[in-house]
Amino acid sequence: MKFYSQSFLYDDPWSIVSLAYLLRYPNPYASHILSCDVISREVTPAGTLRTTRLILKTGSLPRWAPKGMISRAESWVLEESEVDPLGKVMHCTTKNLDHVKVMRVEEHIHIRQAENGQTLQTTEAFFLSGFGWGLTKRIENYGLAKFKANLQRSREGFFIILDLIRQSRRQPMTIGAPSSFLASHRMLSGPDSKAPAHHEIPASRDSASTPGSAPDTSTSSQPAPARSAWTRLKSWLRSG
Repeated sequence: MKFYSQSFLYDDPWSIVSLAYLLRYPNPYASHILSCDVISREVTPAGTLRTTRLILKTGSLPRWAPKGMISRAESWVLEESEVDPLGKVMHCTTKNLDHVKVMRVEEHIHIRQAENGQTLQTTEAFFLSGFGWGLTKRIENYGLAKFKANLQRSREGFFIILDLIRQSRRQPMTIGAPSSFLASHRMLSGPDSKAPAHHEIPASRDSASTPGSAPDTSTSSQPAPARSAWTRLKSWLRSG
């Protein structure tokens, strides 16, 4: 089994970051997401919002994968989240429902309010293959490497939604304003607006066994995108 963990600190408040996470699809960097549907949503007796979504993703196999390893390139993913608005904590778990014999992938997201109005996001994921035929470790290594490589694109897409929410909150509310999330941003201006501040915390690690393994202390700081989120989103919409 392979394990990966990483923490990320945002300068935005918890309410904005948690909302952006729930609204992260669609975005220009998530073309692999074919659909995202809410199948249940309820307010628990404790006052938390519990949501279950079904996500359809597409992907590709590595060149070394045996022919017929999986029957199709799409995969169904179950996402279960719970938002506690009083405690300012959000938990989210995603796991694949098919191809589990080839590889099971489970990701846990924890978003909570930190000091000074900042927000801390912790991501943990594990990759477990039961395929056998001498390919188990190779499949797990591929899953871990693919997950780490896709993190940057996932962040870019998330930052676009995060910045759109920040911009919309700066706009005065008017009677008869559009209710659609995208429509409410069509009149936004400010092509020089900056992306939300964020800092990667040196807490990422991946191991070949359990979460108790020694951490990988590799750390990098991500630069802010050059163009505003709304400019990039408009370009994406035109191209589609």
